[in-house]
Amino acid sequence: MDLIITGRFLKSLPEATGTGRNGVWVKQNFVIETGDLYPRKVCFVAWGDKTTALKQLNEGDTVKIQFTAESREFNERWYTDLRAVEIERVGTASPNTTSIPATGFADPNIPSPGTIATTPDESDSDLPF
Repeated sequence: MDLIITGRFLKSLPEATGTGRNGVWVKQNFVIETGDLYPRKVCFVAWGDKTTALKQLNEGDTVKIQFTAESREFNERWYTDLRAVEIERVGTASPNTTSIPATGFADPNIPSPGTIATTPDESDSDLPF
């Protein structure tokens, strides 16, 4: 089952390479930050040709990641990988951007948390609040 998350690209970690029974492999971890009310940083792993997509991203770009989650046990400890299946740039950040909706369910007609929606009539009001 593939999952999808959207967030702000923070950084790529160093690329790792090696040789296995199927030949040479390459992987690279990268981190995004969700735009939720309480933003979270999430680390994904990109394998093979997916690492070339990371080289096209800049810090602050909005990205949509399709991924799979898989856990495995080693010496009675569990390890979980969030493997990027598809990496898509949705947009780029502007210098004044502080948060980006990350759930993919954001409605552009509903103000994001922390913003106040006003109409032209409200700004001309004589009310003290």
